[in-house]
Amino acid sequence: MKIVVTGTRGIPNIMGGVETHCEELFPRIAQSGFDVTVIRRKSYAQDTLTEYKGVKLIDIETPKKKSFEAIIHTFRAILKAKSLKADIVHIHAIGPALLVPMARLLGMKVIFTHHGPDYDRDKWGFAAKTMLKLGERMGTMFANEVIVISEVINDILVRKYGRRDCHLIYNGVPQPEICEYPEYFKELGIEKGKYVLGMCRFVPEKNLHHLVEAFSKIDAKGCKLVLAGDTDFEDDYSLSLKKMAKEHGVILTGFIRGRKLHSLLSNTRCFVLPSSHEGLPIALLEAMSYKLPVIVSNIPANMEVGLDYSAYFHVGNVKQLTEKLQANIDHPYQQIEYDMAKYDWDIIANEIAKLYQSTIK
Repeated sequence: MKIVVTGTRGIPNIMGGVETHCEELFPRIAQSGFDVTVIRRKSYAQDTLTEYKGVKLIDIETPKKKSFEAIIHTFRAILKAKSLKADIVHIHAIGPALLVPMARLLGMKVIFTHHGPDYDRDKWGFAAKTMLKLGERMGTMFANEVIVISEVINDILVRKYGRRDCHLIYNGVPQPEICEYPEYFKELGIEKGKYVLGMCRFVPEKNLHHLVEAFSKIDAKGCKLVLAGDTDFEDDYSLSLKKMAKEHGVILTGFIRGRKLHSLLSNTRCFVLPSSHEGLPIALLEAMSYKLPVIVSNIPANMEVGLDYSAYFHVGNVKQLTEKLQANIDHPYQQIEYDMAKYDWDIIANEIAKLYQSTIK
């Protein structure tokens, strides 16, 4: 069975939640016997790979413009999928889902994964939000099968479109890779167990400016704040965040993967995610897999993970976040055991493989 994947910037080592999802999922799908091709946006691919862990990679030229690149790339990817005689086109995210009807008209089966209501993101203007809402509608109404990554999203699709047969399949998280990297810590100027970690893209809805503001108000007792991540499109927000961070002595790592990221997760005293919008945050699941204490906003996607009440603060409330950070600094570090069973990538891949098989029967 031939599966063609679009709606992602690509794999491997490309920043983004959907990209991390695809990088973990599709090699497992390929290993189970499916012919999988991921169509990448050439401007994001920093390599010349044609295959990654059994997944075929095809790069397509796409203009790197925030408002247009996803839809142009998806249009070209669907035409490519048709030329490849794909049995199923698997489209990720609501923007690319605008073209689900096109793929259906070309005679292909379509599976649409809804990663979250992106029209709630602060970075989009009215026109973009309107198109994203239309994409959600087109994907939900016309895809053969719809996958949702949280109950929150499932409820949205039932309420807005009456679609009650969506498949709830969570994001996953790989096994933690506990490691030390003293040379990297020396380069950053941090010490093991003496920093708080934020890890995400530098976009407004992640509210990292709230984290920087809150951390600047506490008695850090020698601890530092580390922000791991960057932005796809440098804009006023990302520039102001970086300026604010530097003014307050925050450590900025840039986009990192592999041993650098694993060492930061292995040795931090706390992970913080103050977002106003998420689908089901992989970064939070990763932190939980490392048994870290976490402080997160009380948005529905974070609440669905089911953390202890003490881990949450009211989204946007910098005073509460400050208090939570101070409490973490004041108390001895203690690992937390989370139930991660439903976030197992092998189980998730098996569920999606079964869905592929049932879709073409």
